[in-house]
Amino acid sequence: MSEIKVSQVRSRADRNTFIRFPWCIYENDPAWVPPLIIERNAFLDRKRHPFYLHGDATLFLAKRNGEVVGRIMASDDPNYNSLQQSNVGCFGLFDCIDDGEVAAALFRAAGEWLRRKSRSEMMGPIDYSTNYVCGLLIEGFQYPPTLLTAHNPPYYADLIENCGFTKAKDWYAWWFSEQPTGAERLREIASTRAEKQGVRVRPVNLKDMAGEARRIRAIYNQAWEKNWGFVPFTEAEFEHMAKEMKPLLVPPGTLIAEIRNEPVAFVIGVPDINVALRHINGRLTTFGLPIGLLKLLYYRTKIRTGRLVALGVVEKYRRAGIAEVLVLQVMDEAFRRGFTGELSMTLEDNVMVNRFIEAMGAVRYKTYRIYSKSLA
Repeated sequence: MSEIKVSQVRSRADRNTFIRFPWCIYENDPAWVPPLIIERNAFLDRKRHPFYLHGDATLFLAKRNGEVVGRIMASDDPNYNSLQQSNVGCFGLFDCIDDGEVAAALFRAAGEWLRRKSRSEMMGPIDYSTNYVCGLLIEGFQYPPTLLTAHNPPYYADLIENCGFTKAKDWYAWWFSEQPTGAERLREIASTRAEKQGVRVRPVNLKDMAGEARRIRAIYNQAWEKNWGFVPFTEAEFEHMAKEMKPLLVPPGTLIAEIRNEPVAFVIGVPDINVALRHINGRLTTFGLPIGLLKLLYYRTKIRTGRLVALGVVEKYRRAGIAEVLVLQVMDEAFRRGFTGELSMTLEDNVMVNRFIEAMGAVRYKTYRIYSKSLA
């Protein structure tokens, strides 16, 4: 057996190789959606991505006989460890041929880098932090990934577990295919509760995106602070994400709830741009011509699925019916426009939220897993 060599990505050429390697893994996977290469470059650019203002990360490539056979990212987020009183580093962007030796070599490299950061535990798959794409798909491989969700071959779980990782937490994705039969009764109860609190629901104001981003970030960081794996968005990170998400936002799908003009809850639902991205193979241009861009614009008009990306209610108003009102309003608009879609991701032990989603008629159709391993 030829020696496996794992090297740190240091040049632009190596980073391009890192970005393009998934095409080797997924070329025969009909569910895979090729990412936009220009977006992946920006995501991994240390000078452009705001994660690097407070955290650090590095990329590794594994080669055998000069051929790339795997990749991995190791990342370190001091903000997470400070908040959680932990000593954890992360791995993400893991792709590998079905070979346990290659996987082991990649995890050794990532683990050694994290040990040099004085970390004693490795967790993942997590791309930078839980505010970005995270989780290994372990159920629902036949379905294509929606916007900002992961997809991987089934054999990745064996590779990871055989390297000593064990389950830390599961996340669920839910699918809505039709207007729930019990929605009217739930709407009546939730609306009555919300009205008692003086709740006003309004669509996001795209002309004041900077202000809206600040409001949503404040709600998010309050609403999610007790959730497993939570790390607050920095102001720079949220501004960056808001700028990226703005072209996808549709005001009826992104709502803010206010009580006496104070924002207390939000919901973000967007069309699933992955439906269009499937048709352009990661490129907006070919031979200098905007062929991919034209295809993207055309297929975007054909999108009839969406993803409810995030929902947050400050703790004080959790039982005021606000979450139900927001979700029902977004669903009403989606079904009126002929959309079906996904609500994700919810923690396996968030019983109250999962029961609410099931009561709405959703079906759990995917499960994602976060793994952890001691580096001692």
